[in-house]
Amino acid sequence: MRRSLGTALTVLAASCALAATALVTPAQADPQPSDPAYTARDVQNIADAYGRIHGPGGQLRNPAYLPALVEQSTARSVEQLLTQVASPTRLALTAGNVVPGWNVGNPLRAGWSGTRGLSRDVAFTNQYGALLRGTVYRPRPGARDPYTGRVLTGPFPGVVITEGSVQGSERMYEWLAQDLAERGYVVLTYDVQGQGRSETLPHETGDVLPFCDPFAEPADGEQSGCPGVPFQQLSNFVVGTRNALGFFTSTPERPYANPGAAAGEATAYNPYWRLFDRSPDRQTATPGRTTRIAIIGHSMGAAAVSKVQGTDRRVAAVVALDKLTGPGADGPLDGSGNKPVVPALAVQAEYGFTVSPWFTSGGSSLNPEPSPDGPDPMRERATGFDAWERAGVDSMLVVPRASTHLEFTDIPLVLPASRYGQDLTSVYTQLWLDRYLKHRDHTSALLGRQFRYLEPVGNGRWSPVTLERDPLLSFYYCSAYAVGSRADGDVTGVGC
Repeated sequence: MRRSLGTALTVLAASCALAATALVTPAQADPQPSDPAYTARDVQNIADAYGRIHGPGGQLRNPAYLPALVEQSTARSVEQLLTQVASPTRLALTAGNVVPGWNVGNPLRAGWSGTRGLSRDVAFTNQYGALLRGTVYRPRPGARDPYTGRVLTGPFPGVVITEGSVQGSERMYEWLAQDLAERGYVVLTYDVQGQGRSETLPHETGDVLPFCDPFAEPADGEQSGCPGVPFQQLSNFVVGTRNALGFFTSTPERPYANPGAAAGEATAYNPYWRLFDRSPDRQTATPGRTTRIAIIGHSMGAAAVSKVQGTDRRVAAVVALDKLTGPGADGPLDGSGNKPVVPALAVQAEYGFTVSPWFTSGGSSLNPEPSPDGPDPMRERATGFDAWERAGVDSMLVVPRASTHLEFTDIPLVLPASRYGQDLTSVYTQLWLDRYLKHRDHTSALLGRQFRYLEPVGNGRWSPVTLERDPLLSFYYCSAYAVGSRADGDVTGVGC
């Protein structure tokens, strides 16, 4: 007798929900690769890597999700089309601009702006004259912190978020921007050149039409003589981060330069400049870094912020989402020359773009190789955390269980991500920035075992969930921290 697809999905989701709520006991963490129990546990971990889609409250199990997705995809696609038509010389030939729904983010967050916070679209050019589009977020006037009830009074610390590569788009990251803004931060998300809504080609000649010389000698860090082309290069994300910092800190008295922009094409300065706290930070954890700005990046954006934090004096803290890269780090992203300078939170994934069994966990999550003896517990420490710890700079490594490289992007229905990895990431980011930008001593909360998080469930509602730390951390790879005088190189005891 055949089961319907809906019944099969219900059964699978129920089994994943049971696994997600079960505690990982020492007995469960002990099986060896030769034991059938080890493979059975791995199969469950693979299923849980699709929890965002079919887990409890996930995309297929929340009846509000699909209607919201259709509505928001249509609205944003039309909005982007009209913006492009109005800017014919600023072509964004990208997936985020032409594929319906690609840049929708989490549709359950519709209505955030105006109720839980405020946001405004902005546009500024990078140093090559390419128009970058983004969004700035801020707390709603008179709002209270949704977790503590404390009235939010400015000015506030700042955060700049750089997206991931392979056609990431900024609205895939609005979950984190909104979570931070409603807790008392001014946040900028943006698309790097060649991704999302941002322009594909540079404007080097000062003419209204885009132009570059593809036969010119590439500059340092560039792959071609056409700056920013192709989009898939680390230079795009480093340049984007630095230029985004320049725009974020701009004011009416010191507007952003907007090279290559004609009158009216770009935003002159950060529209929320008054709310950004520009006072000297006397309590900074890093001498010489006096501004209250954190940079956050994902994937190649994580590699970029790992690099920029070492040289840009505006940066006081960094959060790298798969992966933090230290000096000379082995792996798919070049960490050569990266110097650990500011406190770093690394949230890193078990799997890459695809989910694979334990015996292919060698190499890195992004470039897996055979591993007949099982996963190396130290794998995620080696890319960056160990370098920060050796340098004596505060750092923390979090590896959510069943997490994928797509954990940190809001993508509808088709690509793998765990059910609670994004929630856990947001909680740790909030606590990390509270400690290093607001200088609130939340060490006990940061190192705690239980967290509260507010999830959007649709129709303008946010619902609390309780996150138990240990069951939500990897049993393959160690999570670790070195914060002040407190350190633990293997939080859940996986063998580091």
